[in-house]
Amino acid sequence: MNTVTVIGSINLDRTIRVKHMPKPGETIHTKETFSAGGGKGANQAVAARRSGAKTYFIGAIGTDEAGKTMAELLEQEEIDLTGVTTLENQATGQAYIIVDDEGENSIMIYAGANNAFTSEQVKQNTAIIEKSDFIIAQFESAIESTVSAFTMAKEAGVKTILNPAPALETVPEELLKVTDMIIPNETETEILTGITITDENSLKQAADQFHQLGIEVVIITIGSKGAFYAKKNGETGIVPAFKVNAVDTTAAGDTFIGAMSSMLAKDFSNLEAAIQYGNKASSLTVQRFGAQPSIPYKEELN
Repeated sequence: MNTVTVIGSINLDRTIRVKHMPKPGETIHTKETFSAGGGKGANQAVAARRSGAKTYFIGAIGTDEAGKTMAELLEQEEIDLTGVTTLENQATGQAYIIVDDEGENSIMIYAGANNAFTSEQVKQNTAIIEKSDFIIAQFESAIESTVSAFTMAKEAGVKTILNPAPALETVPEELLKVTDMIIPNETETEILTGITITDENSLKQAADQFHQLGIEVVIITIGSKGAFYAKKNGETGIVPAFKVNAVDTTAAGDTFIGAMSSMLAKDFSNLEAAIQYGNKASSLTVQRFGAQPSIPYKEELN
């Protein structure tokens, strides 16, 4: 069993289902509205835990009802919340999601407490980081806190996994230097490298740029085609996605990352098998509505 620590975002998601995305100035009727647990960090933690990993979380919530709801939901998953700080005068992160009949989504995020927890609060959880096999982070929370966590992890021999989403045009070099694995999608890859992904050759070119920064393993998710991987030793490949009828792609990437981390070997020796497992988990997620409610359990993936 891997021990996985996630540092990042906790959001309460508010989802609206529509027939089609509204155009500017257009008023349309919704088919359904519902709230559920979300946030890229929390989604990844839930996916790791449901696939059997011992899971810790470092982040923050507010003192509002949304914070209480999210704490209860994550505790029900048996995720250790010792590293989650409750911040006064801060609202819990929230996401507003529109999903159309094609399964495509548009997401608007209010960061709130996610951007308010500090490096000092991260350092209070050094013991959690040091006993982990992997630490995962995204860009939905304060980047300075992520740098601190990854630096401590690197010093302790803990493998670091960076999901650079939502994409930033400029990522601190000090963060990339302490990143062992990076997992962007095609759009995020183009923003970070300037290389437009069109074929396997462009995937390899983008991966080479990441390798030159010292990153050992690159995984670029390529939607319905699956995932491309490249190791610094020159090994590359594409692991195909499972063909399914997608109804909601929310949390698909988060499920992939969390599920994969639950079985990934620390030396990355089973990388292809771990990616395939992540792909399978993600293929179930997109067939269901909502973020955390859609994430599958290990029993469904055997």
